[in-house]
Amino acid sequence: MLETVAAVPGMVGGLLLHCKSLKQFEHSGGWIKALLEEAENERMHLMTFMEVSQPRWYERALVFAVQGVFFNAYFLGYLISPKFAHRVVGYLEEEAIHSYTEFLKELGNGNIENVPAPAIAI
Repeated sequence: MLETVAAVPGMVGGLLLHCKSLKQFEHSGGWIKALLEEAENERMHLMTFMEVSQPRWYERALVFAVQGVFFNAYFLGYLISPKFAHRVVGYLEEEAIHSYTEFLKELGNGNIENVPAPAIAI
């Protein structure tokens, strides 16, 4: 589920900074582009995961629901406190490190099949 929400913070941050930039007639100093690029990078992680795992329809529905809830909660959180919202991203990244470490351990132990990288990842 982590990969399903990982792209949301960059998209929300980029969107809100874009609106702020338009409202205040100021440049963002490259932050809009950086945040949207981060969202795209995380989206590609999700697309790679979807290719490898081949989720069923109900798993896709769960992804849709989780993204919808997280997007709205994160959007509201970012409006209230951008500093808090950026800290949430730090927690997500820490969880990603933990999750990928566990995945690599399971892969090394032979509990998960080591499949070739899909074309989208290459």
